[in-house]
Amino acid sequence: MADGDLYDEFGNYIGPELSESEEEDEGLQQQQQMEGPGSEEEEEEAEAMEEDGRMPGTDLALYGEEGSGMAVVLHEDKKYYPTAEETFGKDTETLVQEEDAQALEVPIIAPVKQHRFQVEDKEALRSRYTPEFLGSLLSTPELCRSVAVVGHLHHGKTITMDMLVEQTHEMRPDQRSNERPIRYTDTRVDEQERAISLKAVPMSLVLENSKGKSYGVNLIDTPGHVNFSDELSAALRLSDGVLLVVDAVEGVMVGTERAIKAAAAEGLPICLLISKFDRLLLELKLPPPDAYHKLRHTIEEVNSLIATHYGDEEQYRVDPLKGNVAFAAALYGWSFTLESFATLYCEVYDAPMDPKELSQRLWGDRYFNAETRTFSKKAGAMGERTFVQFILEPLYKIYAQLIGEDERSVRGVMEEFGVGLRPQSYGMNVKPLVKEACSKIFGKAGGLVDMLVRWVPSAKAGTMSKVERCYTGPQDSQLAEHMRACNPRGPLVIYVCKLFPKKDCSGFDAFGRVMSGTVKSGDKVRVLGESYTPDDEEDSAAATVGSVWASQARYRVPLTKAVAGNWVLLEGVDATITKTATIVPEFLDEEVHILKPLAFATQAVVKIATEPLNPSELPKMVEGLRKVNKSYPLLVTKVEESGEHTVFGTGELYLDSVMKDLRELYSEVEVKVADPVVSFCETVVETSSLKCFAETPNKRNKLTMIVEPMEKGLAEDIEAGRVSMEWSRKELGSFFQSKYDWDLLAARSIWAFGPDRCGPNILLDDTLPSEVDKGLLSAVRESIVQGFQWGAREGPLCDEPMRNCKFKIMDATIAKEPLHRGGGQVIPTARRVCYSAFLMATPRLMEPVYYVEIQTPADCISAIYTVLAKRRGHVTADVPKPGTPIFIVKAFLPVSESFGFETDLRYHTQGQAFCLSVFDHWQIVPGDPLDRSIVLRPLEPAPMQALARDFMVKSRRRKGMTDDVSINKFFDDPMLLELARQDAELQQIL
Repeated sequence: MADGDLYDEFGNYIGPELSESEEEDEGLQQQQQMEGPGSEEEEEEAEAMEEDGRMPGTDLALYGEEGSGMAVVLHEDKKYYPTAEETFGKDTETLVQEEDAQALEVPIIAPVKQHRFQVEDKEALRSRYTPEFLGSLLSTPELCRSVAVVGHLHHGKTITMDMLVEQTHEMRPDQRSNERPIRYTDTRVDEQERAISLKAVPMSLVLENSKGKSYGVNLIDTPGHVNFSDELSAALRLSDGVLLVVDAVEGVMVGTERAIKAAAAEGLPICLLISKFDRLLLELKLPPPDAYHKLRHTIEEVNSLIATHYGDEEQYRVDPLKGNVAFAAALYGWSFTLESFATLYCEVYDAPMDPKELSQRLWGDRYFNAETRTFSKKAGAMGERTFVQFILEPLYKIYAQLIGEDERSVRGVMEEFGVGLRPQSYGMNVKPLVKEACSKIFGKAGGLVDMLVRWVPSAKAGTMSKVERCYTGPQDSQLAEHMRACNPRGPLVIYVCKLFPKKDCSGFDAFGRVMSGTVKSGDKVRVLGESYTPDDEEDSAAATVGSVWASQARYRVPLTKAVAGNWVLLEGVDATITKTATIVPEFLDEEVHILKPLAFATQAVVKIATEPLNPSELPKMVEGLRKVNKSYPLLVTKVEESGEHTVFGTGELYLDSVMKDLRELYSEVEVKVADPVVSFCETVVETSSLKCFAETPNKRNKLTMIVEPMEKGLAEDIEAGRVSMEWSRKELGSFFQSKYDWDLLAARSIWAFGPDRCGPNILLDDTLPSEVDKGLLSAVRESIVQGFQWGAREGPLCDEPMRNCKFKIMDATIAKEPLHRGGGQVIPTARRVCYSAFLMATPRLMEPVYYVEIQTPADCISAIYTVLAKRRGHVTADVPKPGTPIFIVKAFLPVSESFGFETDLRYHTQGQAFCLSVFDHWQIVPGDPLDRSIVLRPLEPAPMQALARDFMVKSRRRKGMTDDVSINKFFDDPMLLELARQDAELQQIL
């Protein structure tokens, strides 16, 4: 049979059956034909076998390292894997571990954690000036202005910053045409989502005035929500002036009033910007004369608040004619002052007039007579005020033509002002078209810059007043002189008031103001904390400055150096800073004092308790609490005696933001939160019914005290710093004599305020030299003061601070031997006698009260009254807002009743009412907290006269204390016998 007949067309064998040996021979033959004669691989393997004498592909374990033929290798010498040195080279360091030290779920090389809490642009905006030019301006304090942009919630602060950013940076087309504001200084993701600023954010910009001269302007955008007024306080402390932004429609609100009050406390000049000007004609549709009266009313409201808080000083009043009032519609990119508008007239009509003189005739009851072409103070026939005729009516016409979207009329308007638009601009939507046209007509914010340059002192002049207000050391010292002169060659002093978290939230960058000297990267410095004094240097630490930046909100400009007068962001100095700090050179010959800690216009009165869901993660949560405490200036974190970790804040939104940061940024653990409660105060309403005394444990010393209520307003004066223990006895005496009608002896016998330097309680020495050895008493003065402050910090009712109490030392028997009158004897005794005197003076609880401001339409007012009445609140005023359909309801509401109030209010008004609450004052809770006859039933609301008892018992239970105050704990046996004797005498008389 021929070979061709043995296989089919597909190559399959179809011949007669073969034996097994023949099959194998044929398979081998086919394989050899496929591989081809003499494959290269075979040759290489044969060569390798000849060289090392072993079969290729065999395991290392069968041969020695040298591969010496077929030699037998012992078990312990077998080598299964190449060494690290053979694999990676001789320079590799090798670490051998017997067992894995890491948990299986932990990666050997952990990825870099990126917390997405900041808004990140794909590429940073390019400025219209170079970083070097910005740095050179900032190095010249005379050309720098530091301004805080403040105002009420949603009044246009962030949009005003956007306008300035757009004028100084090259915006991307998508940002320019977007109808929504970019909110450039809202750098956090949650700020963008909520459309509300939560943090103060600084920016250093180069702005040109109307004549084209450049200035370095440090601006800081502050939150408008009253819960975040601590950010406002930090911003004002670093600023030299205030740009107060007020909505043209809403006018003065609670946030505006708080901002003016805070600015007055810092002594800063105010410039007024009336924003959202477009709302008058687009939303309210007010005729021009009515719009003028609305604007005038707003300015008068601001001036009345300035007069209240600044006094009747003319220099602080705002007036368009003085040049410290500007008008703006930042959403549409334009702003003007009277002078800049007068300049616009002179340029458009090429009129040979002085713009300054013309501007003085564009406000108030001034009228233009077209026939005589003169200005007069009397209205002619059908005459309108000049502001209406020359500013409002042209503005209304511009908007009417632009909104009409008729291309021919828009071109006519633009030609009249001598400017043109790009051909494609005429096809844009209304908002972008109005924005582009108005920004072409009005140009850059030269008028606004002129106002800031004129009314806000330069960084050099502002530093002088900052030193006088904030430096705690002697004003005649050499260091104070250098700071007052803003000397860049003097010793370095930086005032740090705020901390900004790094991207990975592992640490913070310190933001502060250089008061004197020059700071650069690598400087060795000493960081002084808030409790540092020359006598007690414990709160200080050495540090090295890392990078030095100028902050630009979403990006930073590196600086080679920052001189006196600058705002600066520093890396590497945050380790020991909690809230504020003073940074000085590491070695300084002169004695150094710190700059004052921040003073806040509100108090943290809402308290929540936190604990981790997984108890083993407690250390992580504690570290997170430490970091979040740094991030929020007013936040207070405490560990109670019961072991619970408590967080104190100003309100619900504030604590919500704090807990979000704690969970997602700083601790990354699940945290359980208890229901919010409020902090109370303890007070007295009468004088102690008898002189209370206590003996020291060694029976060698005896203190006698009484307590009585303080005069109304005195506690607030002490807290606000209007009176201080650092004053001389003469100054203290004259203050209390003139304002509170104290006698001179009592006024000069004040020993201390408590529970701290600005605490709302007073300790005074009311003993007579004829009865008490004053020398011995002064020897134990410090111990008595410490005992008083300890008692004032934790009152006897429920461990809450005392308030409004005046403690008088009536008698004292002190041991002559120093050994018998030590602190260990006197301090607890002083505390105990304070408690016993307090309990004998009709003690009461005090609760914090919110001032609530509610914006509402008229038909919802009755529902608001109902909601407030259910929560022990009461309305103080409901007034219409002039020129608008809005009513403003003002009320007081106890903080303990405020939880869920906003939701309740929205529900009962179908979402039409909007409220803001801010701490206002303390008030006495109705009822006697020590009345044991009151029966408190579980799950039932306590009646009005049992509230004090209810609050006290629940607070004590929460803190792990017994339900009632133990008298034996605070009264000595002799004192109890005296009480029993007096009680028996009283019964006999009755």
